[in-house]
Amino acid sequence: MTQLVIFGGTGYAGGNIAREALRRQHTVTSYSRHAPTNPVDGVDYRIGSVTDPDTVRQAAADADQLVIALRAIDIDGGLASHVRGLEQAAIQHHARLSFVGGAGSSLVAPDGPRLVDTPDFHDDWKPEALAHAQVLDALQQAPTELDWFYVSPAALFGAVAPGETTGSYRIGGDQLVTKDDGSSEISGTDFALAYVDEIERQAHLRQRFTVGH
Repeated sequence: MTQLVIFGGTGYAGGNIAREALRRQHTVTSYSRHAPTNPVDGVDYRIGSVTDPDTVRQAAADADQLVIALRAIDIDGGLASHVRGLEQAAIQHHARLSFVGGAGSSLVAPDGPRLVDTPDFHDDWKPEALAHAQVLDALQQAPTELDWFYVSPAALFGAVAPGETTGSYRIGGDQLVTKDDGSSEISGTDFALAYVDEIERQAHLRQRFTVGH
């Protein structure tokens, strides 16, 4: 049984990860700025922010797996500015650090470009996509003793498009996972399946990987 501590466990991605982890008999603690509207039975909910060093240290001390499932631009100073503090706490307490990332930093072809740099990428989505890309950049420069992973979902992912639970997924390395028709999507439940599989299998050490149907 693994102890997961999730920053953002009341959100879409974090909530799905929490439910999948509980289904597999892991323990889950969630930190968020507000109490959940629809709490999940079995989750230990706490109020706290990733911007507070004391909260981060306590979370890491309680965790085998420290999961960050937050919107990158909703955090004071941007999420990337808090990566170093998270890394230090994770190293100190021997926790594996992981992030729910964005699709924007995924490559659309083996040699690029990134999805966020393509002409059709919507301008309104760029601030969040670039903020998540900065988190990935920071992780790729992390101290070698940090155990981390970062998961980029398919292009269509989120509460507005919950998708279908299929019980399966595909992994694409750094490249966006697409279907034969060019579409790219993943449900929250199947994204969580992939995420908790990685927690259990540890197949992507100090790596980003992409997920899609």
